[in-house]
Amino acid sequence: MQYQEITHHYGPRVHLVDNPFLSGLLAQLCSPQTFQPQINSLVEILYTHLISMVVTNEFDVEAFKIPTRMTEAHPGIELEGTRTARKQKAVCVNLARAGTFPSHLCYNFLHFALEPQNIRQDHIFAARITDLDHHVTGTHLGSVKIGGDVDGAHVLIPDPMGATGSTLVSSINYYKQKVQGTAKKFIALHLIVTPEYLKNVLTAHPDVVIYALRLDRGLSDKAVLRSPAGQHWDQEKGLNDLDYIVPGGGGFGEIMNNSFV
Repeated sequence: MQYQEITHHYGPRVHLVDNPFLSGLLAQLCSPQTFQPQINSLVEILYTHLISMVVTNEFDVEAFKIPTRMTEAHPGIELEGTRTARKQKAVCVNLARAGTFPSHLCYNFLHFALEPQNIRQDHIFAARITDLDHHVTGTHLGSVKIGGDVDGAHVLIPDPMGATGSTLVSSINYYKQKVQGTAKKFIALHLIVTPEYLKNVLTAHPDVVIYALRLDRGLSDKAVLRSPAGQHWDQEKGLNDLDYIVPGGGGFGEIMNNSFV
């Protein structure tokens, strides 16, 4: 393990990052006094760190031996070490619209670790389905652009806010049911998640690996908040009546795009 995690009871597939630097930046991102272009600058720093953690911990490694600029002067002496295995496959999934910029960041980052021909970016246009009381009841996948199979690939889904889990569940359902091949791993990369999100996603897809920089359960009772995360999972609450995260940071799709619809 290359970084600290918050102790919790959500199971081994959930990784809640404990990093004061990133926590401070995320708090700044959630402030009502933070606007563009600072918003996307903060998102870039946060997701660069997050994808680095995921590659380090979830991807295979290989040994390497290469010459350096000094090898000509000292023949036979080369650099040896380990690195991310370059022939692995990866797919970044853009969940428009909050996930568009994070997916692009992760897609670009992967080119420094893997062979470019083994990386691609897919696109899913998803929208919440709500009832008359504005509660989320599901996800509508408006259209998709899938560039091939996912056989043996790490499928990365960067989506800033893991609120209800409906979009992630629907997207993974689509890959498992409609896209050829069996993915090596489905990995979700979030800035914030709720206990409700974790329960819904892991119930539907217990094979998913989840990384998040923060867990928000701000509407839980005070006694629950004093307990370790997940110890009283069924009593934890991070969503308000409109299924927005509390304390959260508002609608990230809105603030990242300056489009409040």
